[in-house]
Amino acid sequence: MSEKPPEDDFLRRDLPFFYRVYRPAAPTGECLFLLHGSGVDETTLVPLGRQVSPHATLVAVRGRIAQEDGFRWFRRISPIRFEQDSIRKEADAFADFIPKAAKRHDLDLARASFIGYSNGANLVSSVMLLHPRLIVQAALLRPMPVLDEVPPADLSNARVVILSGADDLTYRPFALALVGLLSRHGAKVEAHTVASGHEIGNPDAAIVRQWLADPAAAVATSDR
Repeated sequence: MSEKPPEDDFLRRDLPFFYRVYRPAAPTGECLFLLHGSGVDETTLVPLGRQVSPHATLVAVRGRIAQEDGFRWFRRISPIRFEQDSIRKEADAFADFIPKAAKRHDLDLARASFIGYSNGANLVSSVMLLHPRLIVQAALLRPMPVLDEVPPADLSNARVVILSGADDLTYRPFALALVGLLSRHGAKVEAHTVASGHEIGNPDAAIVRQWLADPAAAVATSDR
């Protein structure tokens, strides 16, 4: 009889989204849900997740929309316009996925944070606005607002950090609009600008790590 592979060694297909679970050697009970950007897969944010929180359990999820050789989270019309029905359908599905994944893997959602990059960040913010009070802590890297119509939403329990790239000419102009949108709905939002384009790297990981560990210090270094 063959041994069961370790949890981070296979793609899980037992829920509507494909995903992988990575458990650290010395878990602390923290959990990070990782949502990748366009055209890649669920493994791409794992190194950043480990930088951000080495002792957190990582849930790396794959978007369901096929794109070229990878995946995305909802259908697009142009780089800055998106199919609204697709956003809502996928946001609803992901909102259903979150508690099911938590129950299946014994995760405490009160200690869960969500890290999304680009299209993944846009899915996270959409879930927050369409299913308020489900996601209480989120790091959004290179995001933009994508919902044409936003319903009333109480995000007073939510804490968000938004990271834009100084040289990200396409998406950086939209970051301030997302800060305002989430703030108007009650979220506690911090905004940072890093010296990069749309790509992410070590500076992003350092800011998110500090933000998670020490909110007061993150506020002190915020570039608004």
